[in-house]
Amino acid sequence: MLKSDRGVSWWGISLAVAILMSTVSCGYTQSPSIVLQLNDVEFERPAPSGEPHLTSAAGDRALLTWLEPVDEAIWALRLVVRDGGEWSTPQTIHSSDQLFVNWADFPSSVEMADGSIIAHWLERSADARYAYHVMLSLSSNGGVTWSEPFRAHDDTSPTEHGFVSLVPWDGGAALVWLDGRAMWKQEEDEGLEAGAMSVRFRTVDSEGILGPEVLLDDRTCECCQTALARGNEGLIAAYRDRSMEEIRDIAIVRGGGEHWSNPSLISQDGWEVPGCPVNGPQLSAIDESLVATWYTGVGGDPKAYVAFSKDGGATFGRRIRIDEGLPLGRLDVEQLDDGSAVVVWLEASDDSPRVMARRVTASGELDMALVISETSQMRASGFPRMTRVGDELLLAWTLADEEGGIRVRSVGLTE
Repeated sequence: MLKSDRGVSWWGISLAVAILMSTVSCGYTQSPSIVLQLNDVEFERPAPSGEPHLTSAAGDRALLTWLEPVDEAIWALRLVVRDGGEWSTPQTIHSSDQLFVNWADFPSSVEMADGSIIAHWLERSADARYAYHVMLSLSSNGGVTWSEPFRAHDDTSPTEHGFVSLVPWDGGAALVWLDGRAMWKQEEDEGLEAGAMSVRFRTVDSEGILGPEVLLDDRTCECCQTALARGNEGLIAAYRDRSMEEIRDIAIVRGGGEHWSNPSLISQDGWEVPGCPVNGPQLSAIDESLVATWYTGVGGDPKAYVAFSKDGGATFGRRIRIDEGLPLGRLDVEQLDDGSAVVVWLEASDDSPRVMARRVTASGELDMALVISETSQMRASGFPRMTRVGDELLLAWTLADEEGGIRVRSVGLTE
């Protein structure tokens, strides 16, 4: 169902006013420079659609991708473009009975410098449950037609290749992904530890020509999302690391092309966990300013944090807790022009889990949290995603019940 009326509801106006009036009594701070104004749902698809992803494009446009079934066996990857507040007719990027549909490992798309679009998805490579490859396709006409799919990585082993982060870069695009090739051979090969997941990087140009693969880290968490951002000096990648002692804190590497820094930790959380928590980091960069957000569960006490960097991720300030006391994680973040950031995440509560958002400053000031939507703890509720478009943020999430599906609403950034 498409909705073209983007007018602010009276409820949204009242909420913004209530936030301003209540910050003193609740102990939160509210900067007078930016107020978050929640608007109505403007785009939705019926259940069981899910796995939405948002990214900004030139001219204050946005791209939204998601997955939905065609019939009992075939799933389709869809795309719409938001331009001037209006949503285009959905286009099909790819459909197949071999699409790997997973609540945590989902497709994405970005617009490149020449206006063409590149999309990624996951396609099964064997009968094994978690054997799939990252596939890419290009469109030069706004998503109407697409090139023949091609594999993003050289390895063809029947293992997991996924959790992709894709950004425009150097006229084309850059991507990082988790790569399970060493888990297949179960022996040391090419200097990799047998059985370990790795994170890799490569570029692709607007003609679909792939650059060399670059190994960024040879031992990482197996199924947490990666993150990739563009700064003034290059690219910044983040992911959940995995030490020999099973400490799974968030690592960061900086570089571009074939030259990257050694991994370093954003924060020494010390989360020792014997399995993957399926909760990766997210990044947002403007010039040399970078903000990272992540989830941790040290000692069985879940927390959601952000940390700000003034030097493109070389160093970070103190971590700042942003949740309401019982986060489920599944975070995303967008930096604003004044140096603050807006974080979106899932929060459990006494009555119903919720998709939440709040603004946080580098000095640690927290605005009141906004309830974006009721949700559930089910895996099918997925990961909310967010992107900045002009003077507003777009947020997408999934309702997991029979009346659900994906939803998108905007949050105005009012000075």
